[in-house]
Amino acid sequence: MLDWMLVPLLLLWPLSVTLTWLIAQNIANKPHDRELEYLVQAVARELMRSAEGTAPARVGLRFSAEALLAGQTDGHRQIQVLGLQGELVVGNAALPLPPRELSELDPVDKGTVNERILLADVEVNDVPMRVAWMWLPERVEQPGEQAPLVQVAETLSERSLLATEVLKGVLLPQYAILPLAVLLVWMALTRGLAPLEALQRRIRARRSQDLSPIDQRDAPEEVAPLVSAINDLLSRLEQSVATQKRFLADAAHQLKTPLAGLRMQAELAHREMVHGGEAEQARRSLQQISRASQNATRMVNQLLAMARAEDPEQALRRQRVDLQAIAFETVEDFVQRALDLRIDLGYEAPPPAPPGRAPLELLGQPVLIRELVRNLVDNALNYTPSGGTVTVRVLHDHYGRVAVLQVEDTGVGIAEAERELVFQPFYRALGTEVDGSGLGLAIVREIVARHGGVISVEDARTRGPGVSHPGTRFSVRFNAAPRA
Repeated sequence: MLDWMLVPLLLLWPLSVTLTWLIAQNIANKPHDRELEYLVQAVARELMRSAEGTAPARVGLRFSAEALLAGQTDGHRQIQVLGLQGELVVGNAALPLPPRELSELDPVDKGTVNERILLADVEVNDVPMRVAWMWLPERVEQPGEQAPLVQVAETLSERSLLATEVLKGVLLPQYAILPLAVLLVWMALTRGLAPLEALQRRIRARRSQDLSPIDQRDAPEEVAPLVSAINDLLSRLEQSVATQKRFLADAAHQLKTPLAGLRMQAELAHREMVHGGEAEQARRSLQQISRASQNATRMVNQLLAMARAEDPEQALRRQRVDLQAIAFETVEDFVQRALDLRIDLGYEAPPPAPPGRAPLELLGQPVLIRELVRNLVDNALNYTPSGGTVTVRVLHDHYGRVAVLQVEDTGVGIAEAERELVFQPFYRALGTEVDGSGLGLAIVREIVARHGGVISVEDARTRGPGVSHPGTRFSVRFNAAPRA
């Protein structure tokens, strides 16, 4: 805050000095100009008085005001009087004539100039001077004559001296006031920010595990919105940490079961081999070990997929994704498993795009989209009985720019009360004996959220020979990528 206040002030300081100097020059010029005008008028009046009745302008404009002229013809002021023929009557011949546009006026026109005194800056012998001149209202009778001219000039030294004194009078108090003002501003800011510094010390003194809200009563009123935003962040962070802790606890619990089974089956197989037991029992133990290791591996892969879906950096690395191609390839990968389970696994492609429109694409991560489709198909195969049907369907809304992925099965269905719970990690629908990790749908929802999509669950209401279950349909809606 001090930087933003003081740096512009220091930058404006030279401008302030320049403006003050210009104002001081103007103040110094006004009294000196008035004095020059008064002096020209005084000389003109003396000339007019001395010329009464004798027309001295025609004989050289002699007058008795020599004392007045002598007193004003020093190095500081110069006087010049020109007669009817333009001859020098008295004063300094080096003073320049008025500007050409005024000198060339007719005598009658020059009479109108007499109504005012003209001022200009000139140089006399390389010395800058201020000159005032006026033509006397003398009647011109003969050709070649001109109205008598009176000029009074003075150097600019006294003006500069007065301007300097004015500038000193204005700037010197500022040199004393400016440091005092800076000190007062610094003290005011320090005092005003003291509650904020106290709040900072309280936050720094907190333990890393303390995510409780900050007490707003001791915070300055101006930062109350900031404290409220921090409290909201702490609340969300506390929920996130609690979710992660619960997730880790559930993961450890879920991994403990297959690892314990692995250890038990390995000990049983070892005992059978050492003591010469039945080879069949050892074979069954090895099969159990293989199955348990597969389950543990699958759970670890699901945990890694969940971590990838929750990684915020993954959301930044996006590219165009063909949902139709990924869905078709995923169905191909599950064909053999569906045959083993005696389940009819099918794929329905979207209708052809209207003329002039390219197929819709998504903007996302191909790996995560593939993981989403795999988890939905795997979940459908797990909960569909033998002889059932699983259908993967892709729909395109070219006018609404929406791509829809549907995975429909003829399984036991999901009760309406459990449709939100099935997306929680490690949750399994009641009344099922399916062997799984409980992470598939949680991963699906996280991937959908990362891609800005919407997922819904409803009964499929599939009808067919031997079908007695309502089935389940998962629908995922994605916004299509902008047209290339």
